[in-house]
Amino acid sequence: MCPAAMRGVWCVRQAGWRLTGEVKAGQTGLAARLCYAIDCDPGWRTRSAVIEGEAGGLPVRFALSADGEGRWACDGAPAPTLDGALDIDLGFTPATNTLPIRRLDLAVGGQAPVRSAWLRFPELRLEPLEQLYTREAERRFRYHALVDGEPFVARLDTDVFGRVVYYEGLWVAELAFPDGTGPGKDLAPVSEDR
Repeated sequence: MCPAAMRGVWCVRQAGWRLTGEVKAGQTGLAARLCYAIDCDPGWRTRSAVIEGEAGGLPVRFALSADGEGRWACDGAPAPTLDGALDIDLGFTPATNTLPIRRLDLAVGGQAPVRSAWLRFPELRLEPLEQLYTREAERRFRYHALVDGEPFVARLDTDVFGRVVYYEGLWVAELAFPDGTGPGKDLAPVSEDR
């Protein structure tokens, strides 16, 4: 994740869910503007993701597709290193943490491992990432991952929809607060007739 201005919109579709967003980042030595569109099936499994824009003055474009059973393609070519992943995780936005949070629908106290297709930022390299989500309270999760051999742990707070409003040490939403209050606290996703 990076210091950035982010905007994202969830839409309900006949075939599931769509998340679209834009991130404008200025990180040490790397300025980026990235747009993304992610389609999920009704069970919250990623079915496609398109990420495009520029980073460090260079064009960026990834077109991913997934079969919902853990097989992926990147720009039309099979991506076997991502086998087993059901979620996309974009390293420049907490919006994609909503996917496993909603898909898993954990009870308080429950936990589950997740394998994601992770687009690292600022490297912009696609790789698998093993994660663990633990639901600590109605709107609080503990996120664990092993990144470059080092454990990474963070608290995630969500709104009633499961959107991350607080990512410990990295990000706080401007329209909703960690306790779930604020002007964006209980906004329903937008309906889209497609």
